[in-house]
Amino acid sequence: MAGALLQLALLTAALVGSFGLLGLLTGLFCGTVRLRPRRRAVEPVHRPVQQVAADLRRLSRQLALVPAGAPVARRRGLQSAYDDVLVEAAALLEVPHAMTLTPAGPRRDAERRRLQAALTDAGLDPR
Repeated sequence: MAGALLQLALLTAALVGSFGLLGLLTGLFCGTVRLRPRRRAVEPVHRPVQQVAADLRRLSRQLALVPAGAPVARRRGLQSAYDDVLVEAAALLEVPHAMTLTPAGPRRDAERRRLQAALTDAGLDPR
């Protein structure tokens, strides 16, 4: 009696295992199951320098073309965006700067001009 129950249990386990293996093999054949997960491509931490340079030139051009009667908020927004991209370019090219520490006003304008000159010396023309 015990031998018959053991045979029945082994037969049931073999059938369940074979159906499971058949399902795995079918999934591998159809491509729905992978043995190893795909490696994710390493995403760059920073934007490419070419894209940052293009943004600098675009924002510089927009700043130069702001009409005299335009709202002050527009000019300040463009200037802030230009400064942010300038800082990003300085970080990419490892140019030291104090733009983030300098308050708005003549000191920040002087730091902006100094940083533009430093970026030009580093090989990036921000204008």
